[in-house]
Amino acid sequence: MKKTGTGFRRIAGFRASTGLRGIARLRGAGALLAAAGLTLALSGCTKVDATSPSEARTQAAAGAPGRFGTVDCRKAKCIALTFDAGPSENSARLLDILKEKQVPATFFLLGARHIEKYPELVKRMAAEGHEVASHTWDHKILTKISEQEIREELKRPNDAIERLTGRRPTLMRPPQGRTNDTVQRVSKEMGMSEVLWSVTAKDYTTTDSALITKRVLDQASRDGIILLHDIYQGTVPAVPGIIDALKQRGYVFVTVPQLIAPGKPVPGEVYRP
Repeated sequence: MKKTGTGFRRIAGFRASTGLRGIARLRGAGALLAAAGLTLALSGCTKVDATSPSEARTQAAAGAPGRFGTVDCRKAKCIALTFDAGPSENSARLLDILKEKQVPATFFLLGARHIEKYPELVKRMAAEGHEVASHTWDHKILTKISEQEIREELKRPNDAIERLTGRRPTLMRPPQGRTNDTVQRVSKEMGMSEVLWSVTAKDYTTTDSALITKRVLDQASRDGIILLHDIYQGTVPAVPGIIDALKQRGYVFVTVPQLIAPGKPVPGEVYRP
C-alpha cells in the first residue's frame, strides 16, 4: 500500500477470522470465506489510517528500554510474535517454549471461556515478561455492534486482566481485524491502541505444523507482526521451528510495544507493518 504524505498508510476493513466458535465451525465454507487473511475489503468498509512500527519509531522524540530487555529496533532486525484468542489448554506448553527460547510474545486474550477459565495462565504470561493485551470479551465483530457494546467488549477483558496482573492493557486486536472510525474513537477514549498484523499462517485452516511454519517463514520481514492462535492443535508445535529459523535469519523477537519503541502506543492509533 502506498504511503500518504503524512507517513501513514491507508487500509480498509482488515479481515482475518480467528474462528473462535470452535474448530468445526471454522472449517465451514462460510467461515473460511470470512477469513480473508490480509485481503483488503473493496467496498462497504470505512478506511482508517495505520501507522507502521518504523513510522512510530521515527516520530518518537527519545529512546526508552523495553519491558523485556533493551532491544533497539531502530538498529536490530526485529519481529513480533503475537497470539490471539487464548489462553487455552495449549498455552502452558507455549509459555514453556517461549521461556526456553527466551522469546517474548504479545498475547491478545479473550475474556469469555478463556481468561475466565485460565486465570493462572494470564498471571504467568505477565510474570514472565510477555505483553498481555485484549482480543475483546466475546469476539464480537466491533464494526457490527453499537458503541455501547464496543465499550463493553473492551472494558470487561481489561478489568479482568488488570485484576489478575495489576496492569491494565493498552493494546487490543479487533476480531477479524475489523475496525472503523467508531471503534477507533472508543479505543481512544479507553486509552487503547489497535494492533493488526503482516504475517498470518491461517492456522485455523490446518493442523499441519510444517505448513504453519512455512507460511510464517515465507511472509516474515523486518518489523513484521506475526499472527498465530495457540487454541489450534497444529500451532504450538510449530513455534520452536519458527523461532529457530527466524533467529538463524538474524531476527530478534520483541513485544509489540518494543517494536515501536522509543515510540509509545498512542490511544486510538492503529498499528500495522
